[in-house]
Amino acid sequence: MNNTGIPVAYFATLNHEEQVRLDPDSLESLYAELGPAGAENVVCRAMEELALRLADLAALHRTGQLDELTRVARSLIAISSQVGLASFARVARDVADCAEGDDPIALGATLCRLERIGDRSLTAVWDLQDPPF
Repeated sequence: MNNTGIPVAYFATLNHEEQVRLDPDSLESLYAELGPAGAENVVCRAMEELALRLADLAALHRTGQLDELTRVARSLIAISSQVGLASFARVARDVADCAEGDDPIALGATLCRLERIGDRSLTAVWDLQDPPF
């Protein structure tokens, strides 16, 4: 309460800053196997697919299509693992697990986390000026 007897509310702001983990070995393998042009093509296509499928998850969640949401989340795991987005793949796995379970609160929270990690991961890959391989 303040000095006039009126209750005062205090609010905390939570900042969700998570480190994005890139697996350079996956990217290095891609470049060794496909060469620079082929690997860049695969990475660009993967980034486009990840962005599109990530956007699809919110609509699937809103409409309650949990089986399809699980399928899309599992596809995100495969694509993100291929291009070395380890944290993206891990959180996509969490989303798929929550969608298969019966916990709508956990699913909502992990979807929000996936969106944050996804945005940061896609930005991290696009920002790579000189790949370390």
